[in-house]
Amino acid sequence: MATAQKLYEQGMITYMRTDATNLSADAVNEIRNYIQNTYGENFVPKSPNVYVTKSKNAQEAHEAIRPTEMHAHTIEGTAQEKKLYELIWKRTIASQMSNAQLERTTISISMNNAQYLFAATGEVIKFDGFLRVYLEGTDDENVEENDSLLPHLAVGQTLEDKSITAQERFSQSPARYTEASLVRKMEELGIGRPSTYAPTISTIQNRGYVEKGDRPGSKRTYNLLQLKNEKITDQDKEETYGADKGKLLPTDIGIVVNDFLNEYFPEILNYNFTADVEKQFDSIAEGKQQWVNVIDDFYHKFHPVVENTLHNSEKSVGERVLGTDPKTGKQVSVKIGRYGLIAQIGMANDEEKPIFAPLKKEQSLETITLQEALDLFKLPRKLGDYEGQEMIVAAGKFGPYIRHAGVFYSLPKTDDPLTISRERAIDVIEAKRIEEKNKVINTFGADAEIQVLNGRYGPYISYNGANYRIPKGQDASALTEEQCREIIASQPAAAAKKKATRKGAKK
Repeated sequence: MATAQKLYEQGMITYMRTDATNLSADAVNEIRNYIQNTYGENFVPKSPNVYVTKSKNAQEAHEAIRPTEMHAHTIEGTAQEKKLYELIWKRTIASQMSNAQLERTTISISMNNAQYLFAATGEVIKFDGFLRVYLEGTDDENVEENDSLLPHLAVGQTLEDKSITAQERFSQSPARYTEASLVRKMEELGIGRPSTYAPTISTIQNRGYVEKGDRPGSKRTYNLLQLKNEKITDQDKEETYGADKGKLLPTDIGIVVNDFLNEYFPEILNYNFTADVEKQFDSIAEGKQQWVNVIDDFYHKFHPVVENTLHNSEKSVGERVLGTDPKTGKQVSVKIGRYGLIAQIGMANDEEKPIFAPLKKEQSLETITLQEALDLFKLPRKLGDYEGQEMIVAAGKFGPYIRHAGVFYSLPKTDDPLTISRERAIDVIEAKRIEEKNKVINTFGADAEIQVLNGRYGPYISYNGANYRIPKGQDASALTEEQCREIIASQPAAAAKKKATRKGAKK
């Protein structure tokens, strides 16, 4: 949507927050003239193609998304802008072209003394029509005529089997949504409108309900039978299943929140709820209903549900019991805590307080085992002394770390806190010390109030909790205190490091 906004602002496309399918008469005439001059009369239908949207809440106040100038096949801009414009241009042109003509062939192959049939299907493109411009779902847009997928066969012809293969198949779970398929599903259900699709997808990711990414699959064995040269071979082969790439994957907190809302607010999460509200808004706009009455009616139904949920819902939402700790005999469970996923030994009503340990980033409430949870309680670990001070490896809110002489050193992702050795811990400490030492270029003033530091994007000045950039061409290591104060006085603080605290956020 951000890319489309830029194209719209530059006057290259019409308004993009619409799902209308209608084009203006002037645009249709311009498109038909372009098609005739470029591809020929056969590619122009006798009358313009008219489309009707299937969306329940179609926003048709604007024209369909199209280029403002149909003769402009390409544009100048970023790679994303060029790709999006090309897609809009192709779809617009193809929408007003003649239909493609395909010849579909289905072949049925029977066997002696058998009730089942083999079947094969194929297509031959007789006239490409709109496929000349846009062939959806493939990168090969050069369609050749008579490109048959099947050999020429005759009715009653006897076929010789070169090989017959029977492969074991498994039921497939529904595919995860991509951002595009999720928008398509919301359109089908009448949820939201074009202006809300992008913010909706951003919100569920920002709140951690879903993550866009890849998930490796699992291995499984399948059976393969092959008949060839009158011999049957029986093989067991391995395949990967359940892999996801570039999909929206639900997180543990997303699953818990979804289950909770479906249990206690089923009417609000009903797919028809949004559509019904849209209808009521239309009635209000038409003067058929008073908005005060609509809100009042909703509140009197919704408020008791909220009160009931507050009093009767389970406090330990998302908790999963894994088993019993063999050492203490206490219950071991995992749940969502204040700062993320945690494992717990014991219960709140036990005489001794329960103990907690954070889950690793790659671990999940649904898949973690009892042993994996128990391993988390092996932290903190003592790794021995260094420079007369004990080294302890533990896990905290922001991940595993090493504590030494009152200083905390974050553990790299490549190191496992359960197996890290004393020697490796010393290397981590020394590497961090060298990094910190190299970070400080110089200090000035009482108590080193002015610091010249090396940062991620180059040297900068830190003073009174704020950062100041050093002008290009100046050597950071040669700056004097007077020059630093001049730089501080000449520009506003780039970014204050002090965190603003919110008071009274809870009621």
